[in-house]
Order: sequence, then C-alpha cells, then structure tokens
Amino acid sequence: MDFDTQISQLAESLKKNTIKCRRDLHRHPESGWTEFRTACIVIKQLLSFGYDVKFGEDVLVNEECMGIPNDNILKENMQRAVSQGADPHLVEKMTGGHTGVVGIMDFATPGKTIALRFDMDCNAIIEAHEEKHRPFREGFSSINYGCMHACGHDGHTSVGLAVAEIVATLKENLSGKIKFIFQPAEEGVRGARGMAAKGIVDDVDYLLGAHLMKPKIGYLGYDVHGFLATNKFNADFTGVSAHAGSYPEKGKNALIAAANAAINIQAISRHSDGTTRVNVGMLNSGTERNVIPDNAHMEIETRGASSEVNNYMYSCAKRILKSCAQMYDVKVKITDEGSAASGNNSPEFSKFIYKIAKRLNIFNKLDTLQNIGGSEDCSYFMERVQAHGGQAAYLIIGASLTAINHNPYFDFDERALTLETILLSSIACELLKKRKE
Repeated sequence: MDFDTQISQLAESLKKNTIKCRRDLHRHPESGWTEFRTACIVIKQLLSFGYDVKFGEDVLVNEECMGIPNDNILKENMQRAVSQGADPHLVEKMTGGHTGVVGIMDFATPGKTIALRFDMDCNAIIEAHEEKHRPFREGFSSINYGCMHACGHDGHTSVGLAVAEIVATLKENLSGKIKFIFQPAEEGVRGARGMAAKGIVDDVDYLLGAHLMKPKIGYLGYDVHGFLATNKFNADFTGVSAHAGSYPEKGKNALIAAANAAINIQAISRHSDGTTRVNVGMLNSGTERNVIPDNAHMEIETRGASSEVNNYMYSCAKRILKSCAQMYDVKVKITDEGSAASGNNSPEFSKFIYKIAKRLNIFNKLDTLQNIGGSEDCSYFMERVQAHGGQAAYLIIGASLTAINHNPYFDFDERALTLETILLSSIACELLKKRKE
C-alpha cells in the first residue's frame, strides 16, 4: 500500500477523534500564555505517540516573550485549567505562562529535519449563545466566559495531534527528524518570537504552517506571500494632576502630550520601499473636566511589507512619543506587546506542495495568494528557517466559515480537519520517507 493510501485511511480512521478533540478545545478555550489545559492535552498525547516532549522554559526565551498576563491572572487560569482536568504537575511546570510545547521524533536513519507549527490560543470574545450557532446548539460552545476559539486554533491543535499520530504510526518508513511546534499566544502576535529565539527551528530544513480560513471547503492556498511585519506597543504617559481652574500651571498634562503624539504618529511619511501602516487604536486619559490629566494610555501598531520598513515606522513612532513627552514635560513608558516579521513562502517549497496537493486530488481549487495583507507570527519561524538556509511555507485551508474570523458566530466545516490532516501528513512523509540507495 502506498503512502497516500495509508495516510488517507489513517486520517479517516482518526476523523471522529479529531473532531472530538476540536470540540473539547472549543468548549475550553484559553487565551495567550494561559493555554495550560490545552498544553497538557498536547503533552500527554505526544508522549503517548512516542515523541520526546519539551515544554515550558525549555522551548522559549522568557525575555523575548511579549504581552504575558500578570501573575494573578496566570494563577487564576492555572487553577481553572486544573479544575477542568489539566494535570496539576504539568501545569506547575508551566508557571509564568510558559505554555509552548515541542514534540520531537528522531527516525532510525539520517535525513532531513522538518517542523510543523500549530497555534493553540483563543480570542477574547464572548461566544454567541443562540440556536443558529452550531457550537451552542450542539453543546460545545465556550464555558470560559470572555474566551472563544473564534479563529480556528482549536482546529489547528487537533490537526497537529492527528498528524503527529499518523507520522508516529508510519515511523518505520521514515528518516531524519520531525518537530511538532505547538505555539501559545499567536493572537496579538506575541508567542512565536520567544520560541524562535530559543533556536528550536535552527536545524530545520523545511517548516510548514497553516490556517483554516474563509474560502469554501476544498480550497488550498499553497503559495502565500505578503505577511506584513508588525509591532504592537503601548505608551503610558505620566504627568501631574492639578485643579484646572485654580492651579493649571502646577499641572503637567499627559492627555495633551498623548493627543499630540497620536496626531503626529499618523503623519509619519510612508516608505518608498514598500507598503506601510500605522494606527493609534486607543487613547484613554483623564478623570473629570476640572482636573489636569496626569495619565494617558495609548495602544498603537505599525505594519510594513518588510521587516525593514516596519522597523522604520516603529522607530519613527517611538521618537514621536518620546518627543511629545519631552515637549510637555511628562514621562512616557513604551511597552512592546507583540510583533511579527514579514514573510513569504519559499518558492521551491510551494512548488513541492502544489505537486503533492495535485497528486492527492482532495482539493478542488489550488491557488496562489500574492498578498495576504495581514500579520502572523509564524513568520518568525519562517524567517529564521530561511535565514539558516532552509525552506518555509504557509498554507491557507478553505473551511467554509460561518462568520469571519474573530466573530462571536465563528465556526467552520469540520471536514476541513481531515483534508488538512491528509495534506500535512503527506507533505511531511514525502519529505521524510526513506530513499533507496
């Protein structure tokens, strides 16, 4: 029996379990850096398949992680995870929000090293509780208030585990090494940089990521270009409050400093070397009309077609923030909350994936995406692999979404889970299969 047939049969045999896993994760969503229960499920499954499993600080550099919640929030989520069935000993080892997991399998004969990346976190969204919303109607909507898998990461994690099981089943026919990367905190592009900085993909020859998206079931975007580099950051201005009528000269107005910064950030010159974006998405300040505001909080993002032009926008924005603070004699603290590199598929790898997909004949449309127009921190893994001479690719899997990503009514056609499982398993096994001398 050839690989394609074996993989297809294995994926079909795992279909019910994959859907069951997806629905369990959907019912128990966890936001970035709090994926304690999800990570425990991943760790135990990978161990049961025979993988060498590393997690926590073994797979990330803490100083490179961004937007980690405070200790009280982490503790609350650790307790919740345990109450919902997570292994308390494993959870304890993830203290500090260190929820990344990597499963590694070395095969008997030398060969290529490949990595597959899957994100695990959910969105900060209250899920729809209406009969027209299938997860609610069929009893697997979120029980964690304010958390919802509204971007398909529950599906990604479930597919990752299914592929890991298939690869383990076929290991006698494979050579080299495979790594399954289960990443926390993709939302807000916070998690990949810390894992990439640990060097977990530095020996990787081929890296692959994927996302369930809006096109109809049967669609495959195999050649993805145009991930925008981005920086997400906050600015907190601190001044001096005073009575606005009696002693205005004794105040130092943080609101005015922040407002000037917001206006001038929008005026940054765009770059001739590629598309750039900048947005001040939030500005909160002040207490009441007769008090000089002594604080202001801003949330800002920059984006660029390349990491270089994004860095230009980011540097300009920081300079403006500091200059406006100095102009009004207030202080400003700038905090990085997330970032991603620019990213494009490696051309040769995309051609290879096209050939596999064509051969499998399970997709009815194979497409190139020349400008995806958003940001995804899988790009950090892609960039690192490509910088070390390897190849990387990102795929868009059509899943006939019921609503756009990050929407309270988000859901997808679960047949896409099996299609993605077959495709990723086939790509991995084709790269790793033993070659005749």
